Amino acid sequence: MYIVIVGAGDIGTPLIEIATAGGNEVVVIERDTAKAEQASRAFDCLVINDDATSKETLADAGADRADALISTTDQDATNIMVCLLAQELDVPEVVSVVHNPEHMGLFAQIGVNTMQNPQRLIAEYLYRAVKRPSIVDFMRIGEQAEVFEITVKQSAPIAGKTLQEATASDLLGPDVLIVAIEREGTDEPITPRGGTRIEADDLLTVYSATGATPEVTDVFGHTEDRN
Repeated sequence: MYIVIVGAGDIGTPLIEIATAGGNEVVVIERDTAKAEQASRAFDCLVINDDATSKETLADAGADRADALISTTDQDATNIMVCLLAQELDVPEVVSVVHNPEHMGLFAQIGVNTMQNPQRLIAEYLYRAVKRPSIVDFMRIGEQAEVFEITVKQSAPIAGKTLQEATASDLLGPDVLIVAIEREGTDEPITPRGGTRIEADDLLTVYSATGATPEVTDVFGHTEDRN
């Protein structure tokens, strides 16, 4: 892919690293001279030290033939302007970071895919790592529901039970689904069925409509989440 990345800061830099490592043709636009020079030294890509809110700059970056543009600056106003110009240049995929949740609607109105407030997402992960140490990874769905990964302890009530047995004994309520099992010694994740038995040390991917509450994580032997 031909990707134009606007901004080589805290978000843009790892994005540039991923995009270039993935074999994409990457052009970076960064207004700050020091950051632009740093990016040009660190990555195998063209770096333009200029203002991306200028249509001429985007044209110099080849935005008119790019497959995608991603705006990562720390200013929503700048990101909006860049996205609007990218749309004028008919960039097929335009994505932007949004720092202020109140601006999400504006980005939606102009048809830009967004990633909301990455700093808040990082903060939420850090908080979760302390508050719910049993959760390996998680993704929030809507206001309450979550998909998360959790290991099964030897002492877990569900260890040694089939999903049918776990449901019959009310360990798994109607709002909780085990959607995948990773088990040592198996190459691929197991798609669970009713007769699938949960074993200690399994890494489960779980959907819970009420989130990863202590009542849910207790089933997998993680009572530490009640602290």
